[in-house]
Amino acid sequence: MNPTIENQLLVHEVLSVGSEPVIDAGMPGTDGNRHGFEGGRTLFIDGVYHLFTAERAGDPFLVKMKLAHWRSSDGTQWERVSTLYESGGDFTGADPRAALWAPMPIFDAEENRWTIFYVAYRAKPNTPEAWFANYEGRIWRAVSVVPGRGGVSGPYRDAGVILEPDNASQPWEGLQGVDSFHAHRAADGLWMGFYGSAQTETVPCKFWGLGLATAPSLAGPWRRRPEGNPIKIDPLFAENPVVDRIGDLWIAMVDGGPRQCFGYSVSRDGGTWSAATWVDLKPHVKAWWQTMRTPLGLIAENDGTYSVFFTAIKPSGYGAVGRVRLALTPVR
Repeated sequence: MNPTIENQLLVHEVLSVGSEPVIDAGMPGTDGNRHGFEGGRTLFIDGVYHLFTAERAGDPFLVKMKLAHWRSSDGTQWERVSTLYESGGDFTGADPRAALWAPMPIFDAEENRWTIFYVAYRAKPNTPEAWFANYEGRIWRAVSVVPGRGGVSGPYRDAGVILEPDNASQPWEGLQGVDSFHAHRAADGLWMGFYGSAQTETVPCKFWGLGLATAPSLAGPWRRRPEGNPIKIDPLFAENPVVDRIGDLWIAMVDGGPRQCFGYSVSRDGGTWSAATWVDLKPHVKAWWQTMRTPLGLIAENDGTYSVFFTAIKPSGYGAVGRVRLALTPVR
């Protein structure tokens, strides 16, 4: 099976882009967050927006982290709900949970609880040859203590590591280990999980890519797909996919890295994915960001449009949260 198809299934139109971030330095709830936000996922549940994100809380930079939950009634004014996890920030390489990233909440109807997948890294100073600030990434699974969809706010309890660098790692995977994980149920009923890795043993990194793992349930056991990885969403860079549905299509929002835009890949079955279509926002707004980073998934609005919240780095170096409204039209 060819793991890549051309995107002839969906077209997009940028309707509006916020001229300022919706969450920025100095706003309520950002105290104690020195470097801002990067990555995660947004949800819309019973009229409330929920943001699960990584806060680059302190130093060492990209190592001292918090995984946080925010919420909003309108997507514009946000309040911080809680810290779900906080990393120790060890910078010697000794702690496998020195840096925590990429919280991805997914509701498990079989267990009637929320699962959050997140990444834990070792960390130590970089060398001229390799990037060690986040390396040997492992994917942890945490489960909501409170059952039902109302348990999304937590608290969460760890249920173990579900994917890590080991003898099953594939040749395209690198020093970074597993750098993200988002699960979705495919058309055949099997759970599939996008996972990422990067060859950070070389500077500059030669490849930052994505593969699929499979499991009979959200709890696992998760196994890397033996064929079809890495997925040819982009030849050089794709990271942090978040999968949502539009009708009978699966949509994976992805970070484009050096392209300075985010994009999306489309599937009819949840297993065969298109090459990415990239969404460039700069023609539509005077950009408040210097570096575009990570889309946080799709939110279907009541008027038929879609919101994409995203994290991006300002000229000051602070990672803020923005919002774009899109029209997405399936092609029949």
